[in-house]
Amino acid sequence: MVKSIVTDIEGTTSSLSFVKDVLFPHARERMGEFIRQHANDLAVQRELDEARRLSGQDLNIAEVIIQLIRWIDEDKKISPLKTLQGMIWENGYRQGDFKGHLYDDVVRQLRKWRRQGIALYVFSSGSVQAQKLLFEHTEYGDLTPLFSGYFDTNIGSKREAGSYRKIAQTIGTKPDEILFLSDIMEELDAAHAAGMQTIWLVRDGTIDPKAAHRQVRNFDEIVI
Repeated sequence: MVKSIVTDIEGTTSSLSFVKDVLFPHARERMGEFIRQHANDLAVQRELDEARRLSGQDLNIAEVIIQLIRWIDEDKKISPLKTLQGMIWENGYRQGDFKGHLYDDVVRQLRKWRRQGIALYVFSSGSVQAQKLLFEHTEYGDLTPLFSGYFDTNIGSKREAGSYRKIAQTIGTKPDEILFLSDIMEELDAAHAAGMQTIWLVRDGTIDPKAAHRQVRNFDEIVI
């Protein structure tokens, strides 16, 4: 029995191209200006200090900007970078520069599952703030009321079973009563190792009936 569903974002609820071709370039282009304007804000200072700690160097403002942009180019899953990106994306969403992309089948099924009493959660490498912004500013309106909680890499790596055990403990649901949805095999492996049920989203390419996790093309093919 599935009591809770935890879903990834990129390639699962939203297209990879939206993140890589819209969100990442938007943050990269504005990172320097944003940090120079907000370097004295406590919330920004905290993330810059963490970025310095993770880099192992006492970087000045210009150097920390270079480091953050390098991490963007390397697609690093680093918490201070993700938090700062979220701050920049918030401005973009509020100004109407873009809307959060979601597949039609995702919206349809999320609403259905919520009506059925299933608790919905998100686990993404993007910050919790970025997750909320995406689901708040969609072409379908604000979908954040559908969700009971959000998790990012502050709880652990998406490829480590311990992160999924922590999520199960946090939401108070047995792992075998949680369904995890993702397009990444290593994430599904970790969730399965933690005792969760898993489904592999394959929106492009060929479905493999012998895959380690059951594969589906979209959310409409998921039977709860």
